[in-house]
Parts: sequence; C-alpha cells; structure tokens
Amino acid sequence: MKLPPLTIGKFTARIPLIQGGMSIRVSTSALAAPVAECGGIGVIGGSGIPKEELQDDIRTAKKATDGIIAVNIMYAMKNFYELVMGSIEAGIDMIITGAGFSRDIFKIGKLHNTPIVMIVSSPTLAKLAEKLGAAAVIVEAKEAGGHLGTDRPLREIFPPIREVIKKIPLIAAGGITNGYEMAEMMDKYGADGIQIASRFVLSKECPVSDAFKQAYLNAHKEDIVLTSSPVGLPGRAINTPFVKAMNAGEDFTAKKCPQLCLKKCDHHYCINERLMLAKEGNIKEGLVFSGENTYKMKDILSVAEIFRQFTEQAESVYKEGKGFCPAV
Repeated sequence: MKLPPLTIGKFTARIPLIQGGMSIRVSTSALAAPVAECGGIGVIGGSGIPKEELQDDIRTAKKATDGIIAVNIMYAMKNFYELVMGSIEAGIDMIITGAGFSRDIFKIGKLHNTPIVMIVSSPTLAKLAEKLGAAAVIVEAKEAGGHLGTDRPLREIFPPIREVIKKIPLIAAGGITNGYEMAEMMDKYGADGIQIASRFVLSKECPVSDAFKQAYLNAHKEDIVLTSSPVGLPGRAINTPFVKAMNAGEDFTAKKCPQLCLKKCDHHYCINERLMLAKEGNIKEGLVFSGENTYKMKDILSVAEIFRQFTEQAESVYKEGKGFCPAV
C-alpha cells in the first residue's frame, strides 16, 4: 500500500520521511536539497555555525529545490534565538529544535507563520509542546546518534507518547535503517512518519569526508558507544581513539573557548572543534556521532536510491497505519 504524505503546518511532504539535522556542517544544503527534491523534508544542521553562513546555506537550498527545507537548531546554543530569527529571515520552511525546551520558540513560530517541530523523549514534554503550539513532535530514543534525552528504546517510549498526542503529527526517530522498520513504526506503533540521520551520512551527497563515511562503514556493533558531551547530555558516537581516551579518563579540557557556542558548557573538551575534525577527516582526534544501528549499513548510496529503497520496502509491507489524520 502507498505511504501517506506527511503534513506539518502548511507543508506536505509526499514521502513521510524527515532527514535528521546533523551539525556541524554534516547536513548542509548539499544533502538537504536532494532530500527535499525526493519528496521528504531536508534538514540543515543549524547549530555551531555563524548566522550568516546558515542563512547563505538556507538560501542555497531554497534555490535548488521547491521541496521542504527545515533547519535543526539546538536550544542549548547560546545564540539560539539569533539563529532562529536568521533562519526565518532567510526563508526557512520550518524549524526543528531539541536539546532543551524553549517556550518562546512557539510564539516566534506563530508570529512568523513558521511551523515549529519539537524533539522530545517523554509524554510530558510532548504534551507541553502540543499545548504551546508545536506543529509536530519528533520522538527520539536512545538508538539515535548524537545527543540523547533518554536511555530507553524507541519501541518502548513511543507508545505512551502516541497515547497523549492526538492533534498533531508524531514522528519516530532513532535507529531506523530500512523501509521495513519504517512501515513497522507507522503500522504497529502509529507513527505519522520517521526521521533518519545516520543512513544519510552514507549518501553520496553528504558533504563529510570519505574518512568519516569509512568510519561508519567499518563500524561493528561494539564500536558504537555512549560518551559524554560538554552540553551535559550523553552522546552516541563511534569509539574513535579520542572517544576511547576520553572515556578512559584522559584530560581534554578546553583551556580556551574561542567559540562561546553553548549556554552551559563544562569545557571538558571542545565539541565544536572535535566535530569539525571528524567532518574534515581527522577520525583519530575527532568526534563521530553515530546512530546505534549504523553497523547494519554497508553501502554508500545516492539520496534518490535511499528514498527508492525505503519507499519500496515500506510499501511492500505497509497496511494502513494508525497515525494522525489531519481534518479535511
């Protein structure tokens, strides 16, 4: 059966698939625009980069596609509101946010007619987001890469959130690697769509270094571990030499902070620096965020081929779903 479209606010994606926003400079317009062209929602990672650079990238993406372009901005960023307003000025379609909770973001979204999508891991925050005006909620579980808001798996935390969210779309995120799992989350669990990130790192269009992609391809299950982050949340990453040393207690304290990027930072290492090292190919000293199931993926595909595989697999087993149905 054909997959239903995903409507968030005034936008409708033909394929109910959101590409997760990955910072720093992992998901740029080079990735987000092809995703939008394929009928999904392409997401630019908006954290940890200057406002002007983000605006330029949004405009580049909007020129490249008539599809839906969103930006993901962590609330933990010191210049969160500057990045939000800069994105709106540049013509972004919607804003996705997590790593903290902002009440004011919903007022801004309403004022500028920009849908706000909140990433949560609990029914309490999901209900609050809906009450305050979220256009959709993304349920992100422990299987996700990067910063984590829970230590519980997707199939455990999703049902109680589905129980309390009835008026807006609910998206499943964390560890989804193929279309069969996509159909499972939509059919069995009532998701209105899915968000995937790690699969898109292993795309031809993702602008990270070849070494970054090889780290994904070479990873075994035991190579994907939890580590700490200066943000104050645990993070899931590949067990690079840097991560091994840090988890073993080696001191990487940032003596100076040229970025001043986070509202609260314990400075036990500079996350901006470590993410950029990895993105540019220095895997030994870099931080490579990765989903828990990255080890299952063993090929680099085009974005179009990823969409084709997910859609064909999902539609081969999809029945009718139990998600949100917007009023006609």
